[in-house]
Amino acid sequence: MLKRFEVEGFKCFDFPLIIDFSDIKQYSFNRDCISNNLLKTLIVYGKNAVGKSNLGLALFDLVSHLVDRNVTPNVYDFYLNNKGKYGSASFRYVFQFGVDIVDYRYKKSNVDHIVYESLTINDVKYFEYSDKTVLNSNSNYVSEVFPNLNFVYNDATISTLRFIVNNSAFDKDHPLRKMYDFVSNMLWFRSLDENLFIGFKDNVRKANDYYEFIFEDDNLTQFQKLLITAGIDEKLIVKTTPTMKKELYFDGKPLVPFFKVASNGTKALYTFFYWTRNKEISFLFIDEFDAYYHYELAELIVKDLEKRSMQTILTSHNTNLLSNSIMRPDCYFILTPVRITSIARATERELREGHNLEKLYINGEFDGS
Repeated sequence: MLKRFEVEGFKCFDFPLIIDFSDIKQYSFNRDCISNNLLKTLIVYGKNAVGKSNLGLALFDLVSHLVDRNVTPNVYDFYLNNKGKYGSASFRYVFQFGVDIVDYRYKKSNVDHIVYESLTINDVKYFEYSDKTVLNSNSNYVSEVFPNLNFVYNDATISTLRFIVNNSAFDKDHPLRKMYDFVSNMLWFRSLDENLFIGFKDNVRKANDYYEFIFEDDNLTQFQKLLITAGIDEKLIVKTTPTMKKELYFDGKPLVPFFKVASNGTKALYTFFYWTRNKEISFLFIDEFDAYYHYELAELIVKDLEKRSMQTILTSHNTNLLSNSIMRPDCYFILTPVRITSIARATERELREGHNLEKLYINGEFDGS
């Protein structure tokens, strides 16, 4: 799991933005939000244009940096902060896998040019590069674990860590293998656009997979159940065209095509179902996850995600979700132009289960964050 994330100099972040997933309080309620003593389910609030969407892009820079996974074109345009004080964007990811801690850091002058990189596992630094010049290298580790690798190369577009993992055979329990598997299964998507996503899938994929997966296995039955749970009392049926193509319809007289007439909220629910159905996601980030949801449906989605094993970050403006009956104060975060902090840390008040978090937020209790 991800234990700590830091970024600075990327897009709108002209300050050190830090999320410490190990910063948990000893609340006795809603423990499903916590796993392995780390924050598992988070919701991030913030005013418009403070960088909630950019937070997701910052977290998922690691995906394009290390693994062959989809990255929607143009989302990493205008990479560096435009205040003029940064020549590079810096990133730090600390992972925890059992007793093993992997600390990976890098800096890039743009999305494709690495100027610094270092790897530390369990407090032992294995390598440190600056502009592909070795600053620090654990030669014993290199010779034992990577005996056949030649590190004398100057391609600043290739991560040293990516080079190591792609050219080495690791046991499945090795911390680097666990880290790579974790990054390979990270997923970012937006409810506002079913086709905009980062991670999880390879760049080469079926063009119509989003529309056709509903006809596989028992996906249609399960989606129908989700619609009923969400209060959408509509029956779906499948028809096959003369060209043997399956299409999804709302039942009725006449039949109406699902993807052409479904409401934005129903389509958003379909997108959520598509991305989270039978997929082994390690880390999920949904931008504006409830933009089209009724507040009851938004709560249902949050409760569903709490029960899953993956780490999840959601962004939202829906203050109705700010409730101790849904989550807990150390899992609600507020992003401002200068920092991000949990509401548990944004006030001197000792927040208890009986507090009305939404009322406190609206009344400015956490504005000092």
